[in-house]
Amino acid sequence: MSFIIIIDYSMGNLRSIEKRLKKLGVNSLITSNITEIEKADKLILPGVGHFKAAMEKIRQMNLLAILNRKVLKDKVPILGICLGTQLFCRFSEEGNAEGLGWIDAEAIRFRVSDKIKYKVPHMGWNQVKVVNFNSLDRGIRETDEFYFVHSYHLKCNDPKDIWMTTVYDYEFVSAIHRDNIYGTQFHPEKSHDAGMEVLKNFCDL
Repeated sequence: MSFIIIIDYSMGNLRSIEKRLKKLGVNSLITSNITEIEKADKLILPGVGHFKAAMEKIRQMNLLAILNRKVLKDKVPILGICLGTQLFCRFSEEGNAEGLGWIDAEAIRFRVSDKIKYKVPHMGWNQVKVVNFNSLDRGIRETDEFYFVHSYHLKCNDPKDIWMTTVYDYEFVSAIHRDNIYGTQFHPEKSHDAGMEVLKNFCDL
């Protein structure tokens, strides 16, 4: 059975993810311990908060080298959630900060046409459209909705990295995938059955 590490860098809904994995019968551990991270078969990088502060936390906790090695060299599957997904990109407007650089993308703030009709942050339930299929969207239907809470979203420079899109005033990237790297802007751990399907598919990789 897979051993999944939920990366603890002091920013994210760690326990809710752990509970969902437990419901799936999957072993997981919330930790920032490098020795434990070394043992991981899969990684989850959650996140809620400010991009620049998150990258500073990752560096301060000496997690950058181990994450780069596990993901880029060892090709361990990783799932980013919300801010965790944004950290995969090269740069964010939030704090004008550099990210992990695993995906050729930038995190940009929503630029809505009507600030009364389209509140920022984008918060609540919304549908997704699968652009480039992979094994994690198995069982997801076009009518399924996922839970979002975010003011920034990814702008991918390589269309092949776009996994899903969502419309909120305009179409934006709501999930990405490249090789062993998966990321959702929505929160699968808060998205009921559809979200559980995504988590299960990740655990089954």
